[in-house]
Amino acid sequence: MTRMRHLAAAATLLGALALPLYAHADPCKLEISGNDQMQYDKQELSAPGTCKEITVTLHHAGKLPKEAMGHNWVLVNAADFAAVANAGMSAGLASNYVAAGDKRVLAHTKIVGGGESDSVTFPASILKKGAEYKYLCTFPGHNALMHGVFKLS
Repeated sequence: MTRMRHLAAAATLLGALALPLYAHADPCKLEISGNDQMQYDKQELSAPGTCKEITVTLHHAGKLPKEAMGHNWVLVNAADFAAVANAGMSAGLASNYVAAGDKRVLAHTKIVGGGESDSVTFPASILKKGAEYKYLCTFPGHNALMHGVFKLS
């Protein structure tokens, strides 16, 4: 009986040690949340240079509708941050506050309201290791607080 307990304990311990190997998330699939206080939950996102594609999923953890407190996730070269933010303000909600055909926008989600999510998938080949990238919310006025750094490592 004691031997059975030892075997069961060993099996449980080995299983617990192996769990992180199987539970590890895909490093090419990133998640970020925004809330009703105009905040992202992460100020930095990174993906390894080995990714072929990168997927970013934006969750709106708040309760307010997108018309009042919508959020998106927009990836740009760091130098284009202010210009894209300004162009997005006049684009309007119907365009997800992203100017149509804006080549400075590398990737973006649609605007989401409380409880909603959206994802964007883009080829990692559009990014260069060591280059400076930023992400922001282009809903009018949000980029002052809702922005961060994106790194390809």
